[in-house]
Parts: sequence; C-alpha cells; structure tokens
Amino acid sequence: MTESSQGDKKKPIWRRYLLWGMPIGGVAAVFVGGIIFWGGFNTAMEATNTKQFCISCHEMRDYVYEEYKGTIHDVNRSGVGAMCSDCHVPKDWTHKIIRKVQATKELWGKMVGTINTPEKFEAKRLELAMNEWERMKANDSRECRNCHDFESMMPEFQRPRARQQHLNAMEAGQTCIDCHKGIAHSDLRDRAEEDYLESLEAPNPAFKRDVPHEYIVSLERIVAKESDEAAAAKAAQKAQQEAVQARIAAAVEAAVAEEKAKAANSGADADGDRAANTGGATGTVAANIDWNAVPATDLTLFYPGQASFEWVQNGKTHGGARPLTKGGDTCMTCHAAELEAIGNKIVAGGETEPTPIPGKRGIINTTIQAAHDDENLYVRVQWPDAPHNPAPFVDGGKMDPDNQVKVAMMIAGTGIEMGETTGCWASCHADNTYMPFDPGAEAIAGNADVAGRLEATDTITKYLTESRTKVEVKGRRGKAQGGWDQLKSAEEISQLFEDGTYLDLLRVYADGTSSNGYLLERRIVNDGEMSAEANLSAGIWTVVFSRPLNSGAPGDIPLEPGKTYTVGFAIHDDYAAARFHHVTLNTSLALDDNTAQINVAKQ
Repeated sequence: MTESSQGDKKKPIWRRYLLWGMPIGGVAAVFVGGIIFWGGFNTAMEATNTKQFCISCHEMRDYVYEEYKGTIHDVNRSGVGAMCSDCHVPKDWTHKIIRKVQATKELWGKMVGTINTPEKFEAKRLELAMNEWERMKANDSRECRNCHDFESMMPEFQRPRARQQHLNAMEAGQTCIDCHKGIAHSDLRDRAEEDYLESLEAPNPAFKRDVPHEYIVSLERIVAKESDEAAAAKAAQKAQQEAVQARIAAAVEAAVAEEKAKAANSGADADGDRAANTGGATGTVAANIDWNAVPATDLTLFYPGQASFEWVQNGKTHGGARPLTKGGDTCMTCHAAELEAIGNKIVAGGETEPTPIPGKRGIINTTIQAAHDDENLYVRVQWPDAPHNPAPFVDGGKMDPDNQVKVAMMIAGTGIEMGETTGCWASCHADNTYMPFDPGAEAIAGNADVAGRLEATDTITKYLTESRTKVEVKGRRGKAQGGWDQLKSAEEISQLFEDGTYLDLLRVYADGTSSNGYLLERRIVNDGEMSAEANLSAGIWTVVFSRPLNSGAPGDIPLEPGKTYTVGFAIHDDYAAARFHHVTLNTSLALDDNTAQINVAKQ
C-alpha cells in the first residue's frame, strides 16, 4: 500500500504541464532569464550610445568633442541637440548591431593607441572622416534623415540658395552628406583629393525623390511673397530716383537761368559756355531718346574679390560648382536674392579678398535702361556716388587717379564655355592682375614669346579659356590656376574670332570718353564706333553710351530682333582698377522682349 501510494504521487505543477515539449516551469525560467538578459544587454548597449560614454576616452573628449561643442547640433534656438549616437549609430536594430560590431575595430584602435596623441589624430583624421562620408553616402545619409527630411522642409524658412540646392538634390539624386560635411566637426573636405570628392559626391539615381507637394506649395508662397516685396521696393526706389531727378532738373534749370542772366550782361552764349564745361555730359549721345518711356531694370552689382572663373568651378571653394558645371544652373539660379550678403561678406576681407579696402561698399544698386532706333543701341546706367575710401596698398589711395569711375558692358558671343550661365565671369581668371596666381612682371618677361603676343609687360588682362590650350582649374598638386602662358596658335585664335567666340567690350570713363573692343586672348581696343558721356549730379552718376546695332565691324556682336544675349556690367568706382570693381551675374538682354531682364525698347 505504501509503495503504491508513493508511486502514484503527483509531480509538481511546474513539471506537470509541458509547453513545446518542455516543462512550463523551465519555459518560464528561460523566459524570465531572457528578459533579464535582453534588458541587461539592451541597457548596456544603450549605455554605449550616451554622450558620457562616447567622450569617456580622451581621444574623443579632447579632439572631436571640442569641435562639436557650440555647433548647431550642440546648442541652438530650439534647444534640441544631437549627440554622438544620433549621427553615428543607426536607429533600427539590425543596422545598429552591425554598427556596434564594426565598433570593435575602434576598441582595438584604442588599445594600441592609434590616435592617442594630437599628432596621430591629425594624421589619421582624414581617413576617419572619409570612412564616415562613405558610410553615410552608401545609406543615403540615413542618420541625417532620422531628424531632417525633405518632406518636412519648408522653403519659406530657407535662404534662396538652400531652396534651390535642396530642389536640385531631390531631382538629381543627391544626399545630405554630399554638401553637409564639417557641420559638427572641422571640415576636412579641402584635404581630400578632387577626384575622390567628385566620385563621392556624384548624384545617385537611386536617391532621386519626387518633390513633395508641400515643398512646391511652400516654394510658390515664398516666391510670390518675395516678388511682391521686390516690386514694392522697386516702386519706392523709383519714387526716390524720380525725386532725385526732379532735384537735378531744378538745379540744371536754375544753373541755366543763372548763366543766361550772366550772358545778358556780358553778351556771351550761355548755352555754349555751359556745354564746354560739362565734360561731354550734355545729353547729346541719346538726344532722341525719351528715357521716361524706357523700361528700367534694377541690377545689384556686387564685389567679387578674387573669386575667379577657376574658383567658381572648383568644388573645394564653391559649393555650387557641380550645379554650375554639371547641372547647367546659372549663377543667378542660386545667388539672385543674396548678392548684397555676398558682396558685403567678400569686401570685408577673407579668403577671397586678402587685401580689403576699408569702407568700400559691398554692392552698388544700379538702374539700367536700354533703347534702340533703327540704327543704334542706347544704354543709360545710373547709380549713387559714395565717399572716397583710399586703397591702403596704393600710394595716394587711388588706383586710377584719372578716372573716378569706369563703366563696362560685355556681350557674350558664341562658343564660350559657360558663357550663357556665367556671363562675363568666363573672362576672369586666377592669374589676372591682382589675382591669387598673378605671375608678376618677372615671370611675364621670362616668357618673351607669349608676352609679346599678349603685349604684356607686368600685367595679364582678362581672357577666354577658349584661347588657351589648357587652363588649370583645380590646382592639383600645387599647380598654379589659370593658363595665361598656354596660348593657342595665332591661326587658332583667328578662327575663334571669325567664329564669334569673344566678348564684345564697351567701356566708358569718368570724363565721358569711351573705348570699343573685345576680349579673347587678351583685352583689345579696336576703336569701333561708339559714343558716350558721363555726369555726376546731385550725388547720382549717369553714364550714357551708344553703338550701332550692327556695325559689321570686327569685334562688334550684332544685335538682332528675336535673339537673347547674355551680358555683364561692371563698375569701377572710387578710382578702382583691375579686379577691385563691382559686377553683375549673368544678365539677359533682348530687343523688344519683356521676358529679358533688360528689354531694349524701340523708340
């Protein structure tokens, strides 16, 4: 009985029931153990994502963390910061585990002291940066997009350039890291090879996105708003200019009355005396033009400093190099609404202006009108004068003492590299006078053959890339940018000229004299037909010039109805010379065409 009773004794409940072939107690123990293990493992892994952990070694604390502090990802107006793991550790589990496994290599680096001194770190940091660039490029900047997303971007709160570049990025297949390097740490982009950057930053078709509807709507709103603001500003400026012109007219009328009164007493020809003392500014050049009936275009001429044609094509110096050279964007595409900011930044001194002129203005707000009759083009340029600011690197402070101002207009011919997108910028090279790679008089004299053909002694004038066998753009391995001495043969240059590959150049000086010529292998004055006058009255400069629409003369680009031309204007003010001028970006001009920026109206 006793044995029978003991043999029938029931098992404990945790062993009595089975689940998946295992006692339920064992399953429960495994489950609880799994929770404890998982919780501990996940807690430990998340602990390695904290800022405190990331900067617990001196390599991170003393080097990269010091660069991160104070950046927009550390402190900002919203109070939302991004810490190390937000940018360097994926959020999803699979990629997070992969990244953690990869991090074991970094632990090995810590053990053997790969970057434990400032010297070792500096020697290694480009490689480290490139690793991150390539990782983020491969995953379409996944960590960036955890916080930033194209669908959440509103152009209304972006600068004009950012709007356009983000639009280009969506349509072309760019990703965040292509443009946004060095935003939390030192920017090492300028240390990388140009070929590497070009390959890394090339658009990836797989990254193309449909432009979100919200983005388009927001873009339309801000464009309309800015257009209204620009129209209001233009109306206010026009009213101000009309008031100034009224004062000028009243002053002229009073002066004429005074001269007539004197003439009545002396018997002299008052009008003749006045004309003889106005420096050619008597309104005879365009006497048949009613400027009040001619459309006016307000253009902002900005100070470019040493930003050369090579500079704008170089991705290391110009963020818009790829859209310009590969995407076909014009300079105005990105910069139309920020010329004042650009000019004021450059004129203050820095990388693109190593010899600033204290007090020099960053922009010149200019009004340009153009008209034509059956034979001639007439152009009037007006802008406010400014106080004299001596150039500190020139004796007497005046680079061109004989000319307080000079005005130039260039018309782009055919076959000019990026002529339609950059305008006259195509002639501004890094080895022109006062530019970074100006060869100097000794080097010019040392190349007598080229110097003789260029008629150069101590300066290199502007020229077109097409006139050279090679122009160094990137400056790889320390090469000088530009190509002043790589001149093509006389026969090749003659053929370019016959094909119309040149910039038609018209210049007016402060005394009303003028020169007509063109730019190809150098600046050439050919004494083409041209008339001009210049006048400073009531603080306003007025320059008027004319030339035949189609003179048939060599170097004069014929202006014909139905065609649109790319033109550029430059003003050397305050006795400036060479590159110390103000310029426009690419500007369109056409006869009787309201779609062109400058509509040459028939009178």
